[in-house]
Amino acid sequence: MSVRHDRPRPTDRRVRLQGRPVDAYPALPPEAGRGSVRRVTVVGEEVLHRPCREVTGFGTPELSALIDDLFLTMHVAEGAGLAANQIGVDLRVFVYDCLDDAEVRHVGHIVNPVLELPGPGARRLVDDLEGCLSVPGAAMAVPRTDHAVVRGFDRDGEPLLVEGTGYFARCLQHESDHLAGHTYLDRLSGRDRKDALRQTADRREEVFARRAARAAGLDRPGS
Repeated sequence: MSVRHDRPRPTDRRVRLQGRPVDAYPALPPEAGRGSVRRVTVVGEEVLHRPCREVTGFGTPELSALIDDLFLTMHVAEGAGLAANQIGVDLRVFVYDCLDDAEVRHVGHIVNPVLELPGPGARRLVDDLEGCLSVPGAAMAVPRTDHAVVRGFDRDGEPLLVEGTGYFARCLQHESDHLAGHTYLDRLSGRDRKDALRQTADRREEVFARRAARAAGLDRPGS
């Protein structure tokens, strides 16, 4: 998911790491420092349009490396969230580094997430611009609920519960959609979908060039 800017200032700016407040956290998540940059898949590639598989092995080097790669790739692509199938891996994992509407930063990963939304009587839909790293350069208004809960596990198999409001709730819904084999384009009318595809056709090369420049400029320890 793409980053959105211009949100109001918060009253409590503590970072929420895996759903819990922490007093200090680096600008670049530690996972990104261990990761490798991966190619971001784009809309139309088959891996983005089928449900991802459940993760069955926790605590493995392979799962940790996947999460590290997701964090660094998200950072290079200037995203707020990234699902595993967006780097070509059809497993139910996503990472996020996203501000909510109060500019509180939420950072973490979640494995085998299950999305919970308010019931119809308590649901408040908000239309807001939404972008996607797999639909480079496009942004369209998409209705989403302003509250969401995701339950799942961390890389070691420990249970997680992450709650989001405002734009972070949108991020949780967006990334959960990816793991179900959907992009935000699937929530648009036919005309709006064509508009988004026109936007990405016009801007994708510029986006790819910016990502390549950011990847080339990574400051690696010992480099």
